[in-house]
Amino acid sequence: MISAATLFAMAVLLAAGYRAARADDAKPAAAKADAATTEPKKVSYFRDVRPVLQEHCEGCHQPAKRSGEYVMFPFAALLKGGESGDAAIVPGKPDQSNLVKQITPSKKGKVEMPKDKDPLKSDDIDLIRRWIAEGASDDTPASANVTFDAAHPPVYHALPVLSALDYSPSGKLLAVSGYHEVLLWKADGSQLEARLVGLSERVQSLAFSPDGSRLVVAGGSPARLGEIQVWDVDARKLLLSVPMTYDTLYGVSWSPDGTKIAFGCADNTVRAIDAKTGQQVLFQGAHNDWVLGTAFSSDASHLVSVSRDGSMKLIEVASQRFVDNITSITPGALKGGLATVDRHPKKDELVVGGADGVPKIFLMYRPAGKERKIGDDFNLIRSFDALPGRIYAVEYNPDGSQIVAGSSSPDGTGEIRVYEAATGRLICKYQGDPGPIFSARFSRDGKQVAAAGFGGKVVLMDAATGKPLKEFIPVPLAAAAAGK
Repeated sequence: MISAATLFAMAVLLAAGYRAARADDAKPAAAKADAATTEPKKVSYFRDVRPVLQEHCEGCHQPAKRSGEYVMFPFAALLKGGESGDAAIVPGKPDQSNLVKQITPSKKGKVEMPKDKDPLKSDDIDLIRRWIAEGASDDTPASANVTFDAAHPPVYHALPVLSALDYSPSGKLLAVSGYHEVLLWKADGSQLEARLVGLSERVQSLAFSPDGSRLVVAGGSPARLGEIQVWDVDARKLLLSVPMTYDTLYGVSWSPDGTKIAFGCADNTVRAIDAKTGQQVLFQGAHNDWVLGTAFSSDASHLVSVSRDGSMKLIEVASQRFVDNITSITPGALKGGLATVDRHPKKDELVVGGADGVPKIFLMYRPAGKERKIGDDFNLIRSFDALPGRIYAVEYNPDGSQIVAGSSSPDGTGEIRVYEAATGRLICKYQGDPGPIFSARFSRDGKQVAAAGFGGKVVLMDAATGKPLKEFIPVPLAAAAAGK
């Protein structure tokens, strides 16, 4: 007869053996799991490699700017290479790929590409090498694998939202935003002169240089890339493509001497670049929401920015230093965000508009000795009557005697008004329904206003009476759509 003690000892041994067997059985699965978690994930061209190329390379190697005759998209062109004749990418062979040779630093730390810029980070170079070694496959979704250029411009099957307009200083051209492009029209809307097709899906803002020789475009691909483009207007040639941040850019403006370009960003910063080189010369992060508009002072010593945070801020350009809040700092005084700003052509006064629908004029500089206090709004000169909805467009006329404001309402309507700047008197408003307005500009003689927005058409109105003068569709519509 087996004793209780013996039975207990046998049970302990059996349990121990069972646990050991379970542990042995589990080892292969655990090993496989460890191997799965430690095995490097295959590099994706679309998610991993393309963003690096967009940020550092595509500004100079795109259909509109073929430096070295090398274009990085479509994908076949990326593999092929440029004027050297060497294949840029040899799938499976990174050491034989000319692209890798161009971006790999020498012993002295110098690189051929990006030209005149810092080398790519070592992690980015390793990423590209790994992708090539793994076969350099293209996993770009079909919806994102579309290339537009001058020979293959966008095709419109419906009217696009028009976010930006500007008249050339000569008064001969009207630039209109489109999808992946800016359309240059004769100022009277009688003829399309040129289509400037670029990388950015969305064009949010545009402006002719003070001398009219260049056109700057701010835009990008939402949640992916921001871009500043600078075009030679006469040659219809892209001079600069400057990637910036990872979202679309807004509110572009030129310094009065044409040497700097300022713009707002969705990362809450305002920035400026050298207009010839694209080198960043100003960075300021005083806002706490998207920056939607910028304007330089008359002597270019200061820059003003407006934001969805409701404030208008003054920045010293040379030091990149935040100087002052031009708008009131009284708690609760800011009624919604500010979307647009323009400086008086002859003095440092600013007209702004935003979510409250009320155009306002402010002094740019607080007078010396006037101490900033909670509760004051000293820089405010004048408020105008409220427009219906939100204001997305304001501008002074060429002599500063009038302002135009355009608004968009939630009910799908909009309004265009012209005011006397010195008194706030309403001069006229558009006689009809122009639809929601996102951009409005005076002609260079001040006699007309061009406006556009959600409706997809450009409206020309008499600036003295509000009478409609002309309405036109700025994009070439596909035959089926045009016939409707």
